[in-house]
Amino acid sequence: MAAGQGIPEEYVAGFVRILDGVTASGRRAGRDELDERRTCGEKAAEAGYGLRSLVGAHLAATRAALGGRITPDHVMAAVEQAVDAFAEGHERAQRLAVRQEEAARREFIDDLLLGRSDLGRLSERAARFGLHLAHAHAVAVARGPEPYEDTGRAIRRVEAALTGRFGDRSVLLSTKDGLLVCVASGDEDDVLNAFATQARAASDDHGLVAIGRPHPGAGGVVTSYEEARGALDLADRLGFEGPVLRAADLLVFPVLARDRAAMADLVLSVLGPLRAGRGGPRPLLDTLTAYFDSGCVGAEAARRLNLSVRALTYRLERIHRLTGTDPGDPVQRYTLQTAVIGARLLDWPERPL
Repeated sequence: MAAGQGIPEEYVAGFVRILDGVTASGRRAGRDELDERRTCGEKAAEAGYGLRSLVGAHLAATRAALGGRITPDHVMAAVEQAVDAFAEGHERAQRLAVRQEEAARREFIDDLLLGRSDLGRLSERAARFGLHLAHAHAVAVARGPEPYEDTGRAIRRVEAALTGRFGDRSVLLSTKDGLLVCVASGDEDDVLNAFATQARAASDDHGLVAIGRPHPGAGGVVTSYEEARGALDLADRLGFEGPVLRAADLLVFPVLARDRAAMADLVLSVLGPLRAGRGGPRPLLDTLTAYFDSGCVGAEAARRLNLSVRALTYRLERIHRLTGTDPGDPVQRYTLQTAVIGARLLDWPERPL
């Protein structure tokens, strides 16, 4: 039997008994009765009934029980108490459900990004969050001025924007180690671009976003995530400003860093002589860095270093004399530039090789 608003009778019956008792005796609603209402509210929430419909059913039951009579204050007070207790139980169940969902998503995202769960079980859990791990996925990570939190304003804002634009597309948002993480289908680059835009907007256009390449399977998600994290690491070590870095555009750097011994030998062989310069190698190394970062345009490099073009030219000549390699020569420039990149990757000269 329905109690109105499509709500089953069982969720309103106890309320009607309270009304009958209060109306007949003039007493207040008892503590046990209100506890029963809270428990009933929890059950209604777990069954999936909305609070608005449930309150409507209670008001309809109130009208039916009172039959249009003038209602004494103590009866209306009992109605208020009973409905409030019911709503409290409903909200308590909703909060618990949200916490459980957040905990499940946190556990899943940790297992997914660390690749530490059985693949079959991981695929089953992924379906709950709208991901089909047999397909290719790409991962984007955003780093803001402050660490992102699971329940923070930023993640809610980004999630609302992506949901409003892309609807039910397979997108999973979470946080990991203070980063905001987005997992999306590998063929939906527009989702990742929108994520980058929204993540930066949520941090007042500060911070940095890195996007890994698409890879198939659960292991592919791990690989894409590691690529995105690696791009952030390269940004720190090489001074990339972004605002969006793509792992596909940075593939040369992991290749250069893969053989550390060979790279260290190149750095010391090519740039070691700079240690004989006034003030050590750092001023001349910074000169080369600015020169290469500006596309070998002397005027732009001088501006970045706050030098005159003449002073920059003198420094480049000094580098040529010390190293025997000419920064202005297209052939020799490549060796110098590779060595400079290696020095930044290996944190030389601050860290001895």
